[in-house]
Amino acid sequence: MTMAAPAVSVIVAAYNAMPYLTRCVTSVVEQSIGRDEVEIIVVDDGSTDGTAEELRRLSDAHPGAIRVFAQENSGGPSAPRNVGLGHARGRFVFFLDADDYLGPEALERMVAMAEENATDIVLGKMVGVGGRAAPQSMFRRDQPRADVFSSRVYWTLNPMKLFRRDLLERHGLRFPEDLSIGEDQLFVAPAYLHAAGISVLASYDCLYWVEREDQGNITLRTGGTESRLRFLPRMVDLLLESVPPGQGRDHLAHRHLTVEVQQLLGHLAQEPRPEQEKALSRLAETIAPLWHEGIDDRLSAMARLRLHLIRHRMLDELLTLVKFERELARGEVATPVLVEDGRALARYPFLRDADRAVPDRCYDVTAQLGVRHQVSRAELTGTALRLEGHAYLHRVGTEDVTTELVLRERDTKAEHRLPVTHTGTPGLGAEEDQGRFTYGRAGFEAVVDIATAAGGGPLPGGLWDISLAVGAQGISKEVRIGSRRAEGVSGAAATHVVDTVAGLRAVTLYTTAPHGNFTLDLDERKHAVTRGLRLDGTIRWASDAPAELEFSGRCALAALPPGTLGLALRSDRGDSAAFPVTATGDTFTVRVPVSTLPAGVWRGELRLGDWALPLPALPGGLAAAKWSRRALPWYAKRAPAEAKGFALVVARTSLTKAVTRLVRS
Repeated sequence: MTMAAPAVSVIVAAYNAMPYLTRCVTSVVEQSIGRDEVEIIVVDDGSTDGTAEELRRLSDAHPGAIRVFAQENSGGPSAPRNVGLGHARGRFVFFLDADDYLGPEALERMVAMAEENATDIVLGKMVGVGGRAAPQSMFRRDQPRADVFSSRVYWTLNPMKLFRRDLLERHGLRFPEDLSIGEDQLFVAPAYLHAAGISVLASYDCLYWVEREDQGNITLRTGGTESRLRFLPRMVDLLLESVPPGQGRDHLAHRHLTVEVQQLLGHLAQEPRPEQEKALSRLAETIAPLWHEGIDDRLSAMARLRLHLIRHRMLDELLTLVKFERELARGEVATPVLVEDGRALARYPFLRDADRAVPDRCYDVTAQLGVRHQVSRAELTGTALRLEGHAYLHRVGTEDVTTELVLRERDTKAEHRLPVTHTGTPGLGAEEDQGRFTYGRAGFEAVVDIATAAGGGPLPGGLWDISLAVGAQGISKEVRIGSRRAEGVSGAAATHVVDTVAGLRAVTLYTTAPHGNFTLDLDERKHAVTRGLRLDGTIRWASDAPAELEFSGRCALAALPPGTLGLALRSDRGDSAAFPVTATGDTFTVRVPVSTLPAGVWRGELRLGDWALPLPALPGGLAAAKWSRRALPWYAKRAPAEAKGFALVVARTSLTKAVTRLVRS
């Protein structure tokens, strides 16, 4: 009988994988997707450390769950992965290194994402273990459907992903077996390019990427430039043949011109001089088809400098740069900047060196300058928002400071710039970069008055995002603020009702997801005032005044002008009445002396300026209230059941009924 195909075939290439193999296989056996939906294919690539014995034990412990294939050592993971792929029956395959392991729900979540979005590849979030650095830039958020040209997925070319097996078979994708390094890239890159869609699952830790204590991971122990100069030209050829010139190719080339080039230079620095010269010449020839001046705009200044030195075969300068980068990574050197004509040039080696004549664009870090900022006060008082904090350009001293506050309406893009007061910040930056830079005048104080912020006039309704244009020494960079707040500065939404010349307006200061930056919501674009008001439905006669109807509720508004919240009633005869609210903290009560109301059927609402919240219906069992007015009996009671919502009948008892009641008494 033919067994039903599982959802996933997990392929594990194992070579001297003890003791990591046990946790690896167990993590697959225990997947929440269920035993029937996963098959484990382990290919023992000639292990000599007890891997074979452990696989037999695991197979006995989990009958039918593990298929084991053994072969002589091939020297790398490609051959065993290809063997496993040849035996796979699942709709999807997942390549798992024997050192690593899966989160309990990884396969279930990844398969669900692929099926729901009809995608061919799913990247599950990777987490480094034991000091191993895992890719991060592509896992900022879940992406149901992405592509290789508009996302960061190309920055992870390892095969520990979920692949639809039909994609691999249709295009005959297999791992090249003649490479000791880079074989992953030559498998994953064409899979990306052929995929109907790619998903990214960032909200769950899917793969735990382990650095072995003996540093036995194959990617960690494969060194030298030769192996890298064997696969890198093939990757360049793949891009040239598969992707037409333009932004798409440049997006992919960016990765190779930075990651691979930097890694290769690190190995080149360890080799003898003759090999260095040969390797540099081969590297320059390899990257030449990918580089053009337009691609420089995508690259960091350091990457531009590296590529310039490579293209001009400046070996000694490259070796100096490699040493400088290592010192920089260890925090042993700093990179101050030269600010000139509104541009910032990093003081990397050979800046303005007349003998080397390296162009200034190789040092231009203006676009890369980071902005450090923090809000220490964000407070709405009346119509004014008061902001305080500090902001500065990293590595640019706070001289000739020109910082401004920027308000920009999200939909219309209308913009208003407001001045700030610059304040002293002695000691700021002392703990950053070993105190090499100081930012003594980075403080700011600003007031946004909605009555005057629009060039002296009132700020129109809308969602106004708040930024700072942080400026110093002729350089200015804009940054949203609020994501970094001092302790005690709340990011919770706070709605204020304020009194302006034009009447009451709603102002809400809140932080936007996912970054937590401040936005002003004027006139309820997202935050309705009435959501902050609630009548709790408990309506009763006051215990100390039987003819007074008592309402209670809550007000979650952060502030409102005194005396503006009240209860308004109107009758079917055209009479009206208003009653003030008595607030205690965020709770309030309203008492309505019904004995003062003229006869009629009364309806009403809780009112705040033009905002109104209908009153709830009176309880069905509420007894009638009775009193005398001018010696005549009156009563107030709930209107008949067919009346919708709050309806109170106030009427005088008829003379006949009054006399009858008097006689009976």
